[in-house]
Amino acid sequence: MSKISRREAITGILATGVSVLSLTDARATVAEAETSAQKKTPPLTQSEMTAIETALGKKGRYVETESVYTVPLPRNDLKVTIKGETVPISFGFGGWVSIKKTLDGKSAVLMSDTVLLEEEVNPLISAAHANGLEISAIHNHFFYEQPRIFYMHLHGMGDVSTLAKSYAATIKNNKLFPANQPTVSASTMTAKEIFDLPALDKIVGKTGAAGGATYKYTIGRDDQTITAMGAEMTANIGLNTWASFAGTPESAHIAGDVAMLEAEVNPVIKALRQNNLEVVALHHHMLGESPRIIFLHYYGRGRAETLAGGFRAALNELGKKAATQTMTNHKM
Repeated sequence: MSKISRREAITGILATGVSVLSLTDARATVAEAETSAQKKTPPLTQSEMTAIETALGKKGRYVETESVYTVPLPRNDLKVTIKGETVPISFGFGGWVSIKKTLDGKSAVLMSDTVLLEEEVNPLISAAHANGLEISAIHNHFFYEQPRIFYMHLHGMGDVSTLAKSYAATIKNNKLFPANQPTVSASTMTAKEIFDLPALDKIVGKTGAAGGATYKYTIGRDDQTITAMGAEMTANIGLNTWASFAGTPESAHIAGDVAMLEAEVNPVIKALRQNNLEVVALHHHMLGESPRIIFLHYYGRGRAETLAGGFRAALNELGKKAATQTMTNHKM
């Protein structure tokens, strides 16, 4: 989380229009601002994590540095093709649900991305509303996929146990629910055997993670402090840029998502198109977040290292100082 400097805090105080502040009052206000800026998300307790696992019937992963607990929800019941070629579910057809506490620790926030067939969308909307959850987005992430897939983002606030039970009740009649998923066998070849991972890491400038036949990069926006519903949005609760690789080194698929400030949108689009990657969706995932974040989904085919270069070009457009300027600075 970014730290407010003493000068920035004093400047903010003077900008409030207060005519006179004693030196003691000013110092106290600065100290309060600095303490607020350094506030960390309270951790989940073991009993709270157990409540999530019990409700969903599946263990997840706790990221201590973000105080986020995430349960993956892959759609292993689906057989997905892109342009007629089978791709792994881990390529981009896995949903998830994450829970973390608000910054003040008085509540918790749930975020989820669900992978749905067309006919499953509206029944899940009704189930979510019946269980006190809300819908924040419905959209595509891909072109050319069969069957056609939609992604629905849900959110909610409350205590951890209640949120977990509400979410479990929402998805219990859908294939998303872990107990409704088939057992899957391990891939015959893993990404470590398929791709030159050190070469890809060198191009991207990051280290990815192998998941079966897929290799995936997940990159947070550590340059920004994003809040929604009183909680800090971080990489493991859905605020991330990612890229997945599948296929072969010579004929790879790449798909992913870029989390952008509004002023970064068109520079990222330009970088992707200059590298022959297709833009397949541009939309929001959350409601009420500050500052506003736009998500862009892309897809490409080609040599894995060439595709990695295109992804790196998009990453290069994130976090630039120019992105802090408003769009009104651009003359038509």
